[in-house]
Order: sequence, then C-alpha cells, then structure tokens
Amino acid sequence: MQAMILAAGFGTRLLPHTLIRPKPLFPILNQPLLILTIKRLQNLGFDQIVVNCHHLREQVVHVLNGLPGVIIQEEEVILGTGGGLRTALRHFRDEPLLITNGDIYHTVNMLDFYRYHVDKGNAVTLALHNCRLFNNVMVKDGKVASFDNKVEFTQLAFTGLHVIDPALLQEIRPGEYSCILDLYRKLLGRGVEIDCYRVDGSFWTDMGTPESYLALHHGLLTDKIPCWQEAGPVRKPYCIAKRAKLPAQIELCEWACIGEAHIENGTHLERVVVWDDVSIGGSSRLVDLIVSSDQKKKTVPLN
Repeated sequence: MQAMILAAGFGTRLLPHTLIRPKPLFPILNQPLLILTIKRLQNLGFDQIVVNCHHLREQVVHVLNGLPGVIIQEEEVILGTGGGLRTALRHFRDEPLLITNGDIYHTVNMLDFYRYHVDKGNAVTLALHNCRLFNNVMVKDGKVASFDNKVEFTQLAFTGLHVIDPALLQEIRPGEYSCILDLYRKLLGRGVEIDCYRVDGSFWTDMGTPESYLALHHGLLTDKIPCWQEAGPVRKPYCIAKRAKLPAQIELCEWACIGEAHIENGTHLERVVVWDDVSIGGSSRLVDLIVSSDQKKKTVPLN
C-alpha cells in the first residue's frame, strides 16, 4: 500500500512559531507530528510513503533522510495540494493512493478507510465528518455533490484524508500551482463519482492555531483525547523529555509538555508546551503558551 503526506504549507496561522519549524514538525508529546504520522502509516502496512516539503524544507529533509520506505519530494516553488501530488506521480505504483495532510492529528482508522475505497472500486473517496467550523462539502445520497455552498445538500467537512486512483492526477498540469479540489470539481463536472466515507465518531484536529495546538495537548495529557500508540508511553499530566534540564524549584500546574529545554529556578509553567533547545529564565511565569524560542525573565498574568 502507498500513501502521500502533504507537508509543504507555510502554516501562517501559527506564526511566529512556523518561522522556527514547519508545521508538520511541530512536536506532539515531544515528537514531531510528521514522524508519528509516518510510523502510524507504516504500522498499518503502508510500505511506500511520499512526503513533499517546501517551507523550511531542509528541516524536513534532515528529519526524514534515510528512513526506509520514505521518499522525500523537495519543492523549490510551492505547488499546492494538487501540484504536489502531480509532481509525485512518477513515484506512485498502479494502485490506490492514500493522501493525508501532514498537520492533522486524528483517530480515523486509515486502514479501514483505504480498504473501503478498494472494496467499492471507487475512483476517489473522501473522509468527511460533521464539523461546523469547516463544513463546506455538499453531500447527497452518500456521494460528494459539490464543493460550493448549496443549502439543499448535507454539508460536511473534509478531513484532509482521501484515496484516489493515481492515474487521475495526470489531468493536473505539471509544474503549476493547483489545489486538489480543483481536480475534484472537474471530475464531478463530467460525472465521475466521488464517494463519501463518514468518520464522525473519530477525533480530528488540524492544530491550525496556537489555541488548537494547546487544546490538543490538553486533551492528550488529561485523557480526553486518545494518544497514538506510536507516541509510546506518556507520563501524564506532565510529559517531560528525559534530557530536559529542570531546576529544583519549579511549579507545574494542570498540565505541561516540556522538551529538551533548560529551565531556571522559580519558573511557573501552566498549560504550556515547551519545545527543545529553549531556555527559560528564572522566576518566569508562563501560562497558556507555546514556548518555541528563548524566554527572558518576564511575568505572564493568569487568565
């Protein structure tokens, strides 16, 4: 089985943190989301995985270089979801392709989803759910009817998970920016069915904002969101890297995820995610924050 992880985007809603790391390399419980996603796919039996990258792509290459079964596609120019897939066409085998966004954390059973597509003999299958914030796919009788807002249809949200016959990607002009939804609109226009696979009971987030990234960690560290087994054993509610340098006097409240950071005495950490290679000055009070760069001594008021 084959898959592609789309990991080339800029992650502008997560600035300034995406100036330091590309969004797919944001740590989840102190491990890069991209690595966890690859492990998850491989554990399900996907033996060939293509990953495209553009923004801060040298970091993605460094992290993935040498991983068995992983093909890295560097894009000097941003090509979009459609353009990235079209460029990768030469890597794909003549079998269905599972596609996932590199910035989502979810509990969808991707193997069941893939098998559904294969068993149905579909050209394209989208994993959809009811998520009010993102509901913009029109569905009728279990099939995608439109990507334009038409109230006569059921409105669902696209999870970023889809399976496609790779041969259809030949219809995208090579080397040009393209959104994959443009291809799907074209297919619908000429009568090609796009199936809907409902995943309403699954957890899903695109962690697209600092608030949603922190909310994901809150859920993972308080057992409100299931942890992927690929993350390994996690001490809760405080996930602390083995090589983190913590002082004798530190105050942790509610939950915290701390990477390989250096933290000085008298620090108060409350509902925070601290990345690797960060230094936090003494007597700092950090609350509801992603700490992605060094913090000088300062006070952050409690909400």
